[in-house]
Amino acid sequence: MYFDENEVKALINKLDAPPTLSGPQLLQAALTEEYQGAFVKLDRKAQQILQDLLRGEGMALPKGLEATLRPYQIRGYEWLYKNARLGFGSLIADDMGLGKTLQVIATLLQLKESNELGEKKALVIVPTTLLTNWDKEIRRFAPGLQTHIYHGPGRSLQPLKEADVLLTTYGVARSETATLHKKPWLVVVVDEAQNIKNPKTEQTKAIKKIEAPVRIAMSGTPVENRLSEYWSIMDFTNKGYLGNLNHFKEEFARPIEVDRDHRQLERFRRVTEPFILRRLKSDKSIIPDLPDKIEQNQYCQLTSEQTALYQSVLDNTLEAIEQSDGINRQGLVLKLITALKQVCNHPVHFLKTGVATPTLSGKATLLIDLLRQILEGDEKTLIFTQYQEMGQLLVQMLKAEFGVETPFLHGGVSRKGRDEMVENFQHNRTTRLMLLSLKAGGTGLNLTAASNVIHYDLWWNPAVENQATDRAYRIGQHRNVLVHRFITQSTFEEKIDKLLQHKKELADLTVSSGEKWIGDLSNEELKRLVVLE
Repeated sequence: MYFDENEVKALINKLDAPPTLSGPQLLQAALTEEYQGAFVKLDRKAQQILQDLLRGEGMALPKGLEATLRPYQIRGYEWLYKNARLGFGSLIADDMGLGKTLQVIATLLQLKESNELGEKKALVIVPTTLLTNWDKEIRRFAPGLQTHIYHGPGRSLQPLKEADVLLTTYGVARSETATLHKKPWLVVVVDEAQNIKNPKTEQTKAIKKIEAPVRIAMSGTPVENRLSEYWSIMDFTNKGYLGNLNHFKEEFARPIEVDRDHRQLERFRRVTEPFILRRLKSDKSIIPDLPDKIEQNQYCQLTSEQTALYQSVLDNTLEAIEQSDGINRQGLVLKLITALKQVCNHPVHFLKTGVATPTLSGKATLLIDLLRQILEGDEKTLIFTQYQEMGQLLVQMLKAEFGVETPFLHGGVSRKGRDEMVENFQHNRTTRLMLLSLKAGGTGLNLTAASNVIHYDLWWNPAVENQATDRAYRIGQHRNVLVHRFITQSTFEEKIDKLLQHKKELADLTVSSGEKWIGDLSNEELKRLVVLE
């Protein structure tokens, strides 16, 4: 056996002067039972401490909670409260529709009933579209919690003296960080935590400056694109636990995403397990009473008008792309993809002129035929498009075909108008169709009256697509939910969908972000992707 003299000396030096591990390093070594590749043995006392950390405490529900929690929700509440008492932050990453908000509300109410929420308040930061939803749910499930909405012109923090929970938006938190920073917070909650997934944005930096001993992040899609997004959210909930971003990339992100190192993936899971709770609706052991979600691709053909436009766009753009490079080339590729999407949607969407007749578009024809069958069965349907302009065209077509005014929820709709649309769709039997733009309608809505979801055009980010689908497929749904994904055959839409199916691997940790990745393809790869077959 060969011994390297320098390695032996280094080992002896380490034995004489062992390295001092930080708290996070010690905890990670205990959770994974290894340090820098070496096995770590825990004595009985350390094992007991670790078991106490990982095991959820049996905790009575708050007396003032006016809701019946499912068993998995009780476990989530116990886990959140236990972490809060220990001074740890939590990322509750339950699948969309499993009731994350209710579990967090129960935790806030327990903090109040335990006299921990008093002088120090709870700050809840949400997208603007969720303000009403949070206020309503707190009033409904925890009337003992007093809320104050800090948003809009003339807003004031004066009512916070009487309130327990301050509800505000990411925009307000970003612009008034200094003001919010001065207030004594016991807990800061961020809903739709994807909003702080990019550590470099001013918004993320501002949110992380607001101090509180307890931090809770909520997200149905904690990892949309890269593991660094996990790091950013974990850096909010438990600052410093995963080291700085460069260290995290070297230790976890690169081995897992690039090298497909399953050993490091398992180590990452063990390191983060005490602070991340992720349950899926598809797991029948979690929620056996939720019906099935059935996804199916619905294919259509280009009409002759669409085919001519599609080929014309290719002829006019591919040559320019081949002669450009860098940012200019990426801009041209994005312009090409947008144009082809619009052509596949409807010729009028691309040309910006003409009459929106369904027969001019394969997708529009498919939509009308499918809706005719659904409406005959007296079922309700959500229709998603990523384009507001296409949504307006669909409103026109649906009125012409079915004689109905279809509500269209998009970014330009006020909060009051949005709430009225949702209420009408949920409770008015005659309102059986609802159009939503993917961005505005993708989060924070409860639309369980629908048993059909149609994606008219695809964003090509499965995480975003699933968020939209989960407006209907969530707790309170008593029917099977049919999800129809519209894809134009023989075009780039079909090829991209096949590519993405291959990319969804390694525990769904990596998912492409929209269509930006297409800009990195070579000229030959791009041509193969977009050419008509």
